[in-house]
Amino acid sequence: MSKKVLVVVASTRPGRLGPAVASWFIRATTGTAMDLGVEVDVADLAEVGLPFLDEPEHPATGIYQHEHTRAWSRRVAAADALVFVTSEYNFAMPATLKNAFDYLSAEWAWKPCLFIGYGNTSAGTRGVQMARGVATSLRMLSIGGDIFLRIADDLSDGTVIETERLAARAKDALTELTRVADVLRPLYRADLEIVPAVPGDVPELLVLQRCCWVDEAIVNETLDLPALVEPEDEVRAALRVWTTWCVRSGGRLVGSVRAKRDGDTWNIGRLMVAPDQRHSGLGRRLLSFAESQAPVGVTEATLFTGARSERNQALYQKAGYSLFTENAPAGAVGLRKPL
Repeated sequence: MSKKVLVVVASTRPGRLGPAVASWFIRATTGTAMDLGVEVDVADLAEVGLPFLDEPEHPATGIYQHEHTRAWSRRVAAADALVFVTSEYNFAMPATLKNAFDYLSAEWAWKPCLFIGYGNTSAGTRGVQMARGVATSLRMLSIGGDIFLRIADDLSDGTVIETERLAARAKDALTELTRVADVLRPLYRADLEIVPAVPGDVPELLVLQRCCWVDEAIVNETLDLPALVEPEDEVRAALRVWTTWCVRSGGRLVGSVRAKRDGDTWNIGRLMVAPDQRHSGLGRRLLSFAESQAPVGVTEATLFTGARSERNQALYQKAGYSLFTENAPAGAVGLRKPL
């Protein structure tokens, strides 16, 4: 199983050395990454461009109003392990790294992390010490074996002096990071991976949508809802028209969402979470995932829910959707969001 390591470059100041340090780490570990089946993604906070924390909801809720937050969430959530390349400013980590930490919560949890510090007198150790404390509070596991580079000794003309000693440390660190990620995977993935639906899922999809749409029927005072009345063969046929994804926990199907393209629009439907899994953030995760799967050229996402389903409408509006009523089915409202 391939793994993704996210290398976060913390400093954003002009003339920074972070990108050079990150590039050295990637070069030094290229062969090791290939052997271990590791894909490396570099998140340069100068390019990510997160503003100072501007989300009204607490990160623990997973409710994000801004696309820059949702994009950051998707990137961190996709990672199996993290490498933080950080400088030290005034005995502390850069404010940009603390800000990036504070935007999210569950996306960091239970993942192993490694620090590469660089600086002058302390080689970045004090900045890493502060960052490690924050990472621990976010339930990341710092594996130790961090790498520290003293600018006067290990860098020259803005680049890392490549030595066998440093390369060996980098390779060992990536190997250990990957091994720990394998052990922790049941915690940070929590057996809730989003995977494409297959025909064998149809019976459970049918049961799940019956369970999920009972509340909709009660709130909207109607049993005339396709999810409640369509037979199994129609659910099976829909797999050929819609791209459908499922989530399982302990072997049981607990969530699903589907989407299809219609011109410039990405239609999202049948977002459902088993009643005992609600309020866990799974619905928001499924919605965000469905949005992220939109093909190139799509300009907006749309979905429909009951006209009286105020809780659903509030969830979607907090995710950046706005209401519309034109062309909505009877008893329903539409919601759209630019992509």
